Amino acid sequence: MKKLIKLKQNYEFRRAYTRGKSYVSPYFVIYLYATKKQTVRLGITTGKKIGGAVSRNRARRVLTAAFQGLLPQLKGGYDFVIVARPRILAVKSTQAHDKMSQLLEAAGVLYETKTD
Repeated sequence: MKKLIKLKQNYEFRRAYTRGKSYVSPYFVIYLYATKKQTVRLGITTGKKIGGAVSRNRARRVLTAAFQGLLPQLKGGYDFVIVARPRILAVKSTQAHDKMSQLLEAAGVLYETKTD
């Protein structure tokens, strides 16, 4: 199983914002930046528009849980930065997982699943 590595440095986030490709949903925005390493790294941003500390932490937990479910299907070599939007507070992690799956499939970073 792949291990999730967190982005922590400001320059890593800024690189994804400026050079990465973005995918938008009503709940969040995903920025993808291709790297030379074969790891998957995740950074989550929640601004004050989301609410207080409790609301921002809940948004981070929902997004992390949704991303963890997709981790085995993800191709390596990408940095993901997810920016939460205020609507994320109204959804469960399963709904976020479904929407995230659609966006990442459109981005071409998920392995194809075989259906027989």
